[in-house]
Amino acid sequence: MGPVATRQISCRWVRRSFPGAARLSPRGQVLENGMPRFFRRLAEGVFDLEDLRRRTHQLADFVEAARKEYRLGSRPPMAVGFSNGANIAASLLLLRPGVLGGALLLRPMVPLTPDPLPLLGGVPVQINAGTADSIIVPAQSEALAELLRRAGARVSFDWITAGHGLTAEDLDVGRKWFGLSSLSPSTAPRQW
Repeated sequence: MGPVATRQISCRWVRRSFPGAARLSPRGQVLENGMPRFFRRLAEGVFDLEDLRRRTHQLADFVEAARKEYRLGSRPPMAVGFSNGANIAASLLLLRPGVLGGALLLRPMVPLTPDPLPLLGGVPVQINAGTADSIIVPAQSEALAELLRRAGARVSFDWITAGHGLTAEDLDVGRKWFGLSSLSPSTAPRQW
């Protein structure tokens, strides 16, 4: 499943899981082989760190401006990101603490390691890593969890029996992490 299909599925999941909740759905401004990404890569798994930093701050500014423009309240939003989207969300947590109130990170890796580490003060983070992911080695997802814990985030970590694609298990873990029951009418299992 490609990034566009994954984005459509995750947007649909958020809309159905949180009916009536305000949502922002930013799209990456970098094109790689015709597909939008949030930041440039030099190769698979090798990030252009200068571009990552610049685009992280641009996205943070966008989120802060949108919160004011659309009067989205005083609580920072929760991010839901898959792959490149999970990596930019992790970068937001690490470079602009306070912009996000937490994050559900699906198939992430360490985007960068800031020095000094931010103080995340218990921000909740759920990481879902694939046991058969051919793109992100297990050590990368585990290293991100440890990095966020050292920064003070409250990290939950789950291994999903899957490769790099988004699965129903990811969505179920996400529902539970957000405190939703998969048996409630608003979040009943659906065909994705």
